[in-house]
Amino acid sequence: MTGKAMPIERRSFLGAAALVAGAGASILRAQPSGAMLAPTPPMGWNSWNSFATTITEAQALETAHIMAERLLPFGYDVFTVDIQWYEPDAKSYDYNKNPIPQMDGYGRLLPAPNRFPSSTGGKGFAPLADRVHALGLKFGIHLMRGIPRLAVQKNLPVLGTSVRAADIADTTSICAWNPDMYGVDMTKPGAQAYYDGVFALYASWGVDFIKMDDMSRPYAAHRPEIEAAHRAIGKTARPIVLSLSPGETPVAEGAHVGRYAQMWRISDDFWDEWPLLEAQFARLANWAPYRRPGAWPDADMLPLGRLALGQRDTKFTPAEQQTLMTLWAIARSPLIMGGDLRHLDEPTLALLTNRAVIAVNQASTDNRPLPMPEGARAWSARSENDDSRYLALFNLKHAPAEVSVPVGTLVGARAKVRDLWTGADLGQAGQRVTRMLPAHGAALLRLG
Repeated sequence: MTGKAMPIERRSFLGAAALVAGAGASILRAQPSGAMLAPTPPMGWNSWNSFATTITEAQALETAHIMAERLLPFGYDVFTVDIQWYEPDAKSYDYNKNPIPQMDGYGRLLPAPNRFPSSTGGKGFAPLADRVHALGLKFGIHLMRGIPRLAVQKNLPVLGTSVRAADIADTTSICAWNPDMYGVDMTKPGAQAYYDGVFALYASWGVDFIKMDDMSRPYAAHRPEIEAAHRAIGKTARPIVLSLSPGETPVAEGAHVGRYAQMWRISDDFWDEWPLLEAQFARLANWAPYRRPGAWPDADMLPLGRLALGQRDTKFTPAEQQTLMTLWAIARSPLIMGGDLRHLDEPTLALLTNRAVIAVNQASTDNRPLPMPEGARAWSARSENDDSRYLALFNLKHAPAEVSVPVGTLVGARAKVRDLWTGADLGQAGQRVTRMLPAHGAALLRLG
């Protein structure tokens, strides 16, 4: 969510990877000190596509139980409450022009107690995080860049310092689409202490993942606050994954962003419209050199199933839905479901839980696009577990079409071909692999 009007996303793991039985996916556990964060692309659920700014504690718990039962066995383990959980009067996909967020005496955002009643008495999200953790899930929250404007208006003290909110706020640094915060001037004394206090509080609640918004654009202007968030997380005793949002993060900043965050958005909010999906092919290709364990270019959440406060189902056709999952898998984008799990239908569940497809996302290397003619795309990758190769074929045309790739540089002609979506064996590869695909359709194959 990027703070435009309608379906906009909100941006946006950790631990030593333990493979889910037979899935090739990883459930990310708390790690020993110094272990890599997000060794594989994070998998989970985020509230933005289905609840906008309005999710409540009751809705969160209902969703978390469904997630634990139906998606966790396949590796989806990060449960994230998106934007404005601190806003008592949050509404829809619009933002209150004059927000009155819930804060503590140091300008640190707290859950709105009318929406999250277990947070009363200064407990914050700790009770909700405990219940989410008890289900075997990780707990994530959304956070806007900066310091609340209300904290600056009240000129609240900065924890552990003699400075106050107005001393560190940059009132010229404002988000173009959200009125909650001012930027923090990192050249001012007490600026890092403010971020240290924010992340220390959220670590004390048991937060495992923070999607930090209004960070990636303009990137150069926000670089000091990106580094400040990274430093603040490092000072906590908790392995918290940092996800930056929204995009489009400049590709030229790939080395920097991969050092200071584990995920970063490569586009503005991604919703269920074919032109937006088609545009992600080029972006994911451009980011391929910067993809590595612990650093994942993020093509955004999966707008599948029931969306937009229950008003509609995804506009993607079945073929487009399979293309979406295939591209995210072969390009190793994080798999973050955005649809309302309370209305999870069997076709959507099948898309999300194909173990062979998840294995491509979680356990492949050398993921790269192949040269193709106009109207078609193809990606290849190597399996981490054996000598086989993966091949994804895409038809970008508005009508059915054959997509064909010479495979001599990938595998031998006698290599066996398996369709990972259907599980069907398709014989030997030969000199070319050719598939007839529906309009906007895709195939994901295993060769070897």
